[in-house]
Amino acid sequence: MDVQGSAGDAMDQLILSSDPEHPANHICTLCRGFYALGWVTGTGGGVSIKDGAYIFIAPSGVQKELMQPRDIFVMEHSTRAYLRKPPVLKPSACTPLFLAAFDRGAGSCIHTHSQWAVLVTLLVEGDALAAGESVATSCFEIEQIEQIKGIPKGRGKEGMLGYFDRLRVPIIENTAHEEDLTHSLETAMEHYPDTYAVLVRRHGVYVWGDSVQKAKTQAESLDYIFRLAVEMRRLDLAWTQ
Repeated sequence: MDVQGSAGDAMDQLILSSDPEHPANHICTLCRGFYALGWVTGTGGGVSIKDGAYIFIAPSGVQKELMQPRDIFVMEHSTRAYLRKPPVLKPSACTPLFLAAFDRGAGSCIHTHSQWAVLVTLLVEGDALAAGESVATSCFEIEQIEQIKGIPKGRGKEGMLGYFDRLRVPIIENTAHEEDLTHSLETAMEHYPDTYAVLVRRHGVYVWGDSVQKAKTQAESLDYIFRLAVEMRRLDLAWTQ
């Protein structure tokens, strides 16, 4: 990636490309698609992609369906220093959480405010309360659903989960400020080392993958599963045997 020339030119070179797969372009395309799915309504949610030494991050407080490459922040992963900061925009409040995923080898991290993700956290919360169990340690679990095959077995493990495997997605409690979720997210990652997602109660979900393509696929698969789980509960069908 060419970052020569003046400081201003170098900053722009980081996000200017005719390649649709360039992170700055790709993030904008993804955000438009996620908006259509209802995942990033009202400027919520976020997308980040790691490309070599650089991390490309969608800004905070921007209508995601209208975002342009010039709106993208660029950070150097090793130093946590911003190499490009659009002057009138705010860095994403999700950044510390994205970094937690990148520090564990992810190539992309996606945060959505999917209604199905939120509803699943409420259903699990209700189950825990009804059983007299701790809500704080609750986890979404489901099995014998074909779409589970869209989720990898875990970092360092070959292959994807199978039809008879049980998918587990940890749930953490929401906070007033996004960045305050970081410690809980990191703790969930440690307790569930095979997970590629963490649900945030009454808020949404963080999903990451080895590449942006894998993160997108896993986010889509999980959202399908969350929606199916909500409909299964409506029909009084069990998530696990």
